[in-house]
Amino acid sequence: MVKSGNKSKRGGLSASPSHLMHRVLQLALDIYSEEAGSDGLTQRQFAVLEAASQKSGLTQTDLVRATGIDRSTLADLVSRMTVKGLLDREKSSIDARAKAVRLSPKGQEALDAARPRVEAADKRILALLPKGKRDGFLDLLSELAGEADAAPDKAKAEARAAKKAAREAKKAEKLARKGEKPAKADKPAKAKKAKAAVAA
Repeated sequence: MVKSGNKSKRGGLSASPSHLMHRVLQLALDIYSEEAGSDGLTQRQFAVLEAASQKSGLTQTDLVRATGIDRSTLADLVSRMTVKGLLDREKSSIDARAKAVRLSPKGQEALDAARPRVEAADKRILALLPKGKRDGFLDLLSELAGEADAAPDKAKAEARAAKKAAREAKKAEKLARKGEKPAKADKPAKAKKAKAAVAA
């Protein structure tokens, strides 16, 4: 658990960022559900439509990066949203193996209807904080979201570095083994000296 700079003593769950963030997420999703209504888009559906509205022809990999939704959940979500007519799928112009997703007219209508509800939910969430802390709160959330976005690339870079270190260690080990075998290399030289001595 991470210690906070707050002078008040924290312990147990009140000192656990992961627990506190989970509680805040629950609160945010409850507020979102109340504002969106039973007929509205879910938070994930809204995120997918909003991302698709920003750029047409996104692949599912692009949507994973844009929304933070894991690949298998996103694939299922996109499939269901396509059946509902909210998204259209087509072959990607960049990668023939991938399917590109774009907002359908019905999806645009749903997104336009959802935006005011999402704004109302966001206002309610921020209203729970004093005005002077709201910008700082958003800055911290953006920073953490940025870390989440960068995590896959960091993991790949670390994996590449670990593989490279392993290869270099193997090379060093081979060189060390070769360095331990000079006795075999010296035998012909000793034999030559012996022959020269006999011949003399």
